[in-house]
Amino acid sequence: MDGTMKVSYKMLCDSDVYQEIDLNKIINNEKVAKAIRSEFAKGLRNISLSTPQNIKIEISTNKEIFEFEADKKDFADLIELAEEDAKQHKRSKKGCMGVEVVDFVTDPE
Repeated sequence: MDGTMKVSYKMLCDSDVYQEIDLNKIINNEKVAKAIRSEFAKGLRNISLSTPQNIKIEISTNKEIFEFEADKKDFADLIELAEEDAKQHKRSKKGCMGVEVVDFVTDPE
């Protein structure tokens, strides 16, 4: 298990937003429906909006992804290593203390 892996993580903050909204709920909102009709069906009457599937729209905070390299044998300590990398590069700010490991890729040997 020699070698390295590239680890990607993002900072977690108290002000982060994550919400899933059903597309039907969005298009049934009168303000949204009016905006869609005026943009894509200007001048037409009796236009209805619908979606054939239950589609979810995700609203989330856009986060910067940070990367560092670690030994493969340190796999069990990835979160700790990500936290140390964040502290080392002064990414931990007030309200942004946690990390989320997004991905890791091992180098083929």
